[in-house]
Amino acid sequence: MFHVFAASWALLLGMLLLMVGNGVQGTLLGIRGAIEGFTTWQMSIVMSAYFAGFLLGSRAAPEMIRRVGHVRVFAALGSLISAILVLYAAIPDWMAWTVLRVLIGFAFSGVYVTAESWLNNTASNENRGQALSLYMIVQMLGIISAQALINFADPAGFMLFIIPSVLVSLAFAPILLSISPAPTFGTAKSMSIRQLYDVSPLGVVGIFLMGGVFSAMFGMTAVWGTQAGLSVLQISIFTAAIYVGGLVFQFPLGWLSDRMDRRKLVVYVALIGALGGALAALFDLGFIALLGVALVIGGISNPLYSLLVAYTNDYLDHDSMAAASGGLLFVNGLGAIIGPLVIGWLMSIVGPPGFFYFIAFLTLSLGLYALWRMTRRPSVPVDQTGPFAPVSPNVSAATVEAVYSDLAENEDAQRDE
Repeated sequence: MFHVFAASWALLLGMLLLMVGNGVQGTLLGIRGAIEGFTTWQMSIVMSAYFAGFLLGSRAAPEMIRRVGHVRVFAALGSLISAILVLYAAIPDWMAWTVLRVLIGFAFSGVYVTAESWLNNTASNENRGQALSLYMIVQMLGIISAQALINFADPAGFMLFIIPSVLVSLAFAPILLSISPAPTFGTAKSMSIRQLYDVSPLGVVGIFLMGGVFSAMFGMTAVWGTQAGLSVLQISIFTAAIYVGGLVFQFPLGWLSDRMDRRKLVVYVALIGALGGALAALFDLGFIALLGVALVIGGISNPLYSLLVAYTNDYLDHDSMAAASGGLLFVNGLGAIIGPLVIGWLMSIVGPPGFFYFIAFLTLSLGLYALWRMTRRPSVPVDQTGPFAPVSPNVSAATVEAVYSDLAENEDAQRDE
């Protein structure tokens, strides 16, 4: 792992700073929106806009890279991100924020695609899996660190918008100065959503539902916190707890995933998430208990996404994995766009508990649907399933395919020894 870090430290450092900037804007806008007097419904539109832009960027970025190259795309999108982070404070209007969120979602998506293709190119076949795992850990650490930054200045002022803008600008210096070779960029064959659903109905439905849960965490947590009367410090701690849970529970659940029927594990984990959401929605919990709920929600969400990707890959040949990953990311993006809008509607009707009602409903639906799917076809024997890989909804289809390709090659090598 040390050799992997030594070879790609500049890229990882840059991505860490970028994720700090992204993590700050997600939480800060929810807090600042309340200060500006925006309604919950207006903020739900603002938060949904990021995921619409992200989905557009995931489709457009590969073509942009092929036309003008990695360096230009990377630098242009980075400059756009840095500028938007300042414009939020300069234009405190929810409709302007909506447009800016579409643009910044588009830009971050393109940056992720570019950075991951660079990382894939610089890593060797022996350490690519480790490099990409380290990359995803850095992503999580960046968002967690961003929550601490929220407490260093007044959310009603300009400073919390300026600091992440500076960090994002600095992020590109080590990347662009240290990585000279431009990686090749291939195009994966496509797979329609219908074809993907025929391969794995649970994978498609589950990823769509998890898109809603993911958008609730990344987009609406601060909006909920302000409506619930939490302080800025409490909101930042609660948000950090969600991502800590996702980081901590990813690997033990992955270990279980390789040793039991994955559909059963989906049922168990989803129902635990539904129970946590229901408790927070139905009872007036203290802040410490709410942190426990945050750990549970975060602890089931990212692992569930990875688990559903691994389950879908169990029914695919290797050549189809990249196309399937692209389809799953698209489905996840659709769920993420819809999620904040539904949460905003619920919270405008029932108040803050609507945030947890939404998460409980989605995770319960996933658990029940997985249970029903267990009656429709037999499971893949455990000894014939593919490996589990911790992946994030933020990563590109090419990265997901590269992770699973390396894991499969390592397994084949171990069998041959």
